[in-house]
Amino acid sequence: MILINGQAGHSIPISDRGFQYGDGLFETMAVKQGMPLCLPGHLERLTHGCQRLNIPKPEWSTLQKEIKTVAGDLQRGVLKIIVTRGASGRGYAPVTNVSANRVITSFDWPDYPSRFREEGIDACLCETRLARNSKLAGLKHLNRLEQVLGRGECDANKVPEGIMLDTDGNLIEGTMSNLFLIHKDRLITPILTHSGIQGVIRARILELSHEIKGLEVRVEKLPPSILAQVDGAFFCNSVMGIWPIKRIAKYHYSIPYIIRQLQRELVDLRIISES
Repeated sequence: MILINGQAGHSIPISDRGFQYGDGLFETMAVKQGMPLCLPGHLERLTHGCQRLNIPKPEWSTLQKEIKTVAGDLQRGVLKIIVTRGASGRGYAPVTNVSANRVITSFDWPDYPSRFREEGIDACLCETRLARNSKLAGLKHLNRLEQVLGRGECDANKVPEGIMLDTDGNLIEGTMSNLFLIHKDRLITPILTHSGIQGVIRARILELSHEIKGLEVRVEKLPPSILAQVDGAFFCNSVMGIWPIKRIAKYHYSIPYIIRQLQRELVDLRIISES
């Protein structure tokens, strides 16, 4: 099902700034038994993104009603929300008094093998670099060509996911996920002040980690050399949940107990789907 500004449809005007310039935001979330998982976190990030980009925020009661309509028929699937600045004439400068457009779409559940979650995956280091821009860092905006190129590298290397670095050479995230490293009882994730997406699941993992006794959490700049020092690593997002990493380039890892603990906690709290 597709709703465009609350009406069933399959197209938007060619003058829409999301199409013309990538001028908008999106959210992707898992749906189980008609209920979008972690919906408040996604709406909070969407709100923050609209404020940062000065895009008129949709009326949340209307948006939530539309989300319920689209998600209601899904036993298990994926829901995507797109909000664009709306339609305008030629030129980068946004015009005033333009109404934002919203698109809500449902998709089938991706056919990810269960072994990705259970046994872990191999990953590559992508050559495509993420630009550093504090104005856009953290936002899930519609400009995703860097990730498109990164996904192409994953396909070429025959791996499910790859790690992207910024133009300064720091580890940032996966092509479609956030990255965590584990060293002893320390959970480490890259700082995202200049590149990357502030993932909803990343945020919940950081919250949960403070509740797990004896687990230290750090958000910091991470050079690639740290991959030789850590005991484990994993990717996470709203649809995949948590995928342990068993190999990155020449580095091989086991699956530390903390990964299994986080997987169980997120499922029990209905933050991610069980499979």
